[in-house]
Amino acid sequence: MKYQEHALICDQVDPILQKILADNGLSVSYEPEITSEQIMEKIRKFHIIVVRSRTTITKEMIDRAENCIVIARVGVGLDNIDQNAARAKGIRVVNAVEGAMNAVAELVIGMMLTLARHTARGDRAIRDGVWLKKELKGTELRGKYIGIVGLGNIGKRLGRLARAFNMNVIGHDVVPIDESFAREVGLMKTDLDTLLKSSDYVSLHVPLLDSTHHLINEQKIAMMKDSAVLINASRGGVVDEDALYDALASGRLGGAGLDVFEKEPATDNRLAELDNVLLTPHIGAQTREAQSLAANVVGEKIIQILRGVI
Repeated sequence: MKYQEHALICDQVDPILQKILADNGLSVSYEPEITSEQIMEKIRKFHIIVVRSRTTITKEMIDRAENCIVIARVGVGLDNIDQNAARAKGIRVVNAVEGAMNAVAELVIGMMLTLARHTARGDRAIRDGVWLKKELKGTELRGKYIGIVGLGNIGKRLGRLARAFNMNVIGHDVVPIDESFAREVGLMKTDLDTLLKSSDYVSLHVPLLDSTHHLINEQKIAMMKDSAVLINASRGGVVDEDALYDALASGRLGGAGLDVFEKEPATDNRLAELDNVLLTPHIGAQTREAQSLAANVVGEKIIQILRGVI
């Protein structure tokens, strides 16, 4: 590095990221509550911009980023960064796909267990003074079919965890599937429609693109078993929430677990009216381990880019 680069961290991240950058000679401005307006005012002087999911880096911001070299997301997706605008200015965009792999997969398993055994409903009932022992007859994961849509790092980790529960794994992806992974878990590769028709649980692990917006809509939900459970811990826009609500309310779908929503925060989402849905506030990567790993990964990538290694 020929001169001191300045980094702006726009969201709350693990402190290890600041340490990595500072130890490598960068000047770090940590502003986890910074507004979009403030970013527009300050962005000209920064070489590195770091975000999580709270902050969106728009084309207008990038147009003002005269000195920017890298925009980094301490997380998996990049839908909150205008990648086309960054690419047009020669700005590198990186993320930490490795960071949330295990955390998100474990959350999905936890959602499946919660919905299968009605533990959240039972907990709420006891707090209200009601004993629902007879009503809450659940099911086991063993022997059930889990359909995983998107077999990247998270999807593969989920497949391995599902096999530990003796589940049968069905998979679909638009890119070639890792053959060694497929052999390891006995993966049944198929198209999306067949996966939806065959699975007891469907878990989504795809980015939000034009091609995946409302990938799961009324037509696709109608293909699923009445007893099936849909889990979405990828991006909210992948599921048509109105269609999902209608299916859950009418009994055309057994249940759903959502960690992501079309509009966040989802504090006024009508899905909360239903007993057969589990809702969490986008906590897929919210573990100490995942946040530390993601910060480490992003920090090392930034330094390697500045040194011309990658």
